[in-house]
Amino acid sequence: MRRLIDAFKTHPVLTPAFLLAAALTLMFTIRTIVFTLYWADPAHRDQPIEPWMTPRYVAHSWDLPPEQVAAALGLEPGSARRLSLAEIAASSGLSMDEIAQRIRAAAAAHRGQGQSR
Repeated sequence: MRRLIDAFKTHPVLTPAFLLAAALTLMFTIRTIVFTLYWADPAHRDQPIEPWMTPRYVAHSWDLPPEQVAAALGLEPGSARRLSLAEIAASSGLSMDEIAQRIRAAAAAHRGQGQSR
């Protein structure tokens, strides 16, 4: 602890900057580990389509490119706002069954492409 105090006295700007960088590195490392463990669990793959899911969640779960999910749902790629599938269905006038059907069709098309390579 004494070395940290001495470092702060010697370098009053660099020491807090280093501590902030170390804290951010630790935070992003933990976030990456949690994310990896969550998506490595087979229970999170090809989950049934639910109204609370976002297109990004579906893309991860179904192992699809986010652009393909967005195209299947008629969304602009990289939409700034996170919309749930229920919100997308309400704004587009589609039912949840139609949304799920579009996602399944996009997944089938994507997986069919991958197998023919």
